[in-house]
Amino acid sequence: MKMSKGVHFDRLGHIGMSAFLLIGNTKGIVMKKEGQIRIPSGCAIAAVISREGNRISGESVIEAMKPMHDRSNGLGGGFAGYGIYPDYKDFYALHMFFDSRDTRKRCEAFLKERFEIVKSELIPTRKMPEITDEPMIHRYFVAPLQSVLANLQLDEKELVARTVMRINEGLDGAYVFSSGKNMGTFKAVGFPEDIGVYYKLDEYEGYSWTAHGRYPTNTPGWWGGAHPFTLLDYSVVHNGEISSYDANRRFIEMFGYKCTLQTDTEVITYIMDYLIRVQGLTLEEAAKVAAAPFWSTIENMADEEEKKRLKYLRTVFPGLLITGPFSIILGFDGGLMALNDRLKLRSMVVGEKDDKVFIASEEAAIRAMEPNAENIRYPAGGEPVIVKVKEGAF
Repeated sequence: MKMSKGVHFDRLGHIGMSAFLLIGNTKGIVMKKEGQIRIPSGCAIAAVISREGNRISGESVIEAMKPMHDRSNGLGGGFAGYGIYPDYKDFYALHMFFDSRDTRKRCEAFLKERFEIVKSELIPTRKMPEITDEPMIHRYFVAPLQSVLANLQLDEKELVARTVMRINEGLDGAYVFSSGKNMGTFKAVGFPEDIGVYYKLDEYEGYSWTAHGRYPTNTPGWWGGAHPFTLLDYSVVHNGEISSYDANRRFIEMFGYKCTLQTDTEVITYIMDYLIRVQGLTLEEAAKVAAAPFWSTIENMADEEEKKRLKYLRTVFPGLLITGPFSIILGFDGGLMALNDRLKLRSMVVGEKDDKVFIASEEAAIRAMEPNAENIRYPAGGEPVIVKVKEGAF
């Protein structure tokens, strides 16, 4: 498999706004009336979490993707599961793609300079005709070497983050696509319902799952470019196309992040890591940076303290305002946050049943997970939906 990091396709968004579309082919340009081809609202996202920390099979979230099949085009899909490695919960689980054994050996030698490798293995998969062009897929459970932390004067999360950036930017043929504790991402080129079977997710259980079916318009379909995108325990699935990508990328790369894939979701993941882990913002505050209220809205607020707080966030982090249509689900250690753009240009539905909360692009996906889901609602633009597992439940 060729690892195509850094390849960039031209943006294709907003074609549905014209009465006619220009469709390129090998014979030139063809005029088609709008409606003669399908213009999707793009991508499928779904998630489920148990507030009580109860175990949920990965099979449940696979079912959520089936009624949203047409939101994907087979060029990428994936899942993130939290609480899936209870026997190794104190170690960072590095999920990696390699293009050859030699690349794997070079990467392992580099990892051993920084970590104790507690366990190394191939990630179990099922051979199936729907999934092709497979790379080598390994996982490593690692612990940072204390001598390295002391020498570099870093905490362990920063060491892991820097290691991920260094491998993904500098080691051709290797890609770290998951790096958190007691969680893991599983992604590939294909439809998500096939990818879930391929990775045997029915054999995993966790307290929370997210899922994505991709309809790429900006970058090619390759294994590393599928969602979720992750860094440490943060994972993001995303439906949309942000117009602020370059501004966001330039801002975030000032702080050591490297956007090697030129794709929206990668930069959103790094924004969340920077705001929450590095800057220490709350989830609510991070949401108010990414989907900030309009200045006019802030000025008209009656609560002076809230007005002052929002002005501060908009002033200090102007380059991290995400503009354009998006709906995202952020997974993190112990919870989920769902967030729409401030104009709600992409769909998002939330439902509940007993201790579980469900989030998806469509209500049909929620019904596939829980036919008797209740309290179905549609969050407003810029309104974060935050769900946390009760303390000590996992």
